[in-house]
Amino acid sequence: MRKPSIPSTLLIPSPLSRAKTPGCRVWRLLSLSALCAAGAASAQMTPVGTWRSVDENGQPKAQVRIEAHGEGANATLTGRIEKVLKAGADPKAVCDKCEGAKKDKPVAGLEIISGAKKKEGADVWEGGRILDPEKGSDYSLRLTPIEGGAKLQVRGAIGPFARTQTWQRVH
Repeated sequence: MRKPSIPSTLLIPSPLSRAKTPGCRVWRLLSLSALCAAGAASAQMTPVGTWRSVDENGQPKAQVRIEAHGEGANATLTGRIEKVLKAGADPKAVCDKCEGAKKDKPVAGLEIISGAKKKEGADVWEGGRILDPEKGSDYSLRLTPIEGGAKLQVRGAIGPFARTQTWQRVH
């Protein structure tokens, strides 16, 4: 005696068979893309990267690359001027107002950020120094990524006097 067959349209697919359908592949791909995007967004909440610094009028001043040295809580940041962007600036300018080892060094390539460390429990890096090569002045430093890491608040201070600039990430 032959068993009656059930039409395939009436069968309930098992979870294993569903995983092989094109619709499920699309959902898995979308889920994986969302996870990667979330990871990339959180990875951008760091000062590490290339930034366009601006002057008081919002005009491009320099392109600065910030790098991390070390791992985890002991990592410190340094930042160097890659390019001078200020209109009319001499690309071969030197830091004639700087003191010590940085005196008369080319501005392009000059380390202007040093020693900043991530504050525990916050997306803030502080404790470092920032140099203004135009004035030769050295300031205490605080770096705070904002707007999902697209911008960086750079705060330099001497005692109670401080100034904050907002730099833009270069992609």
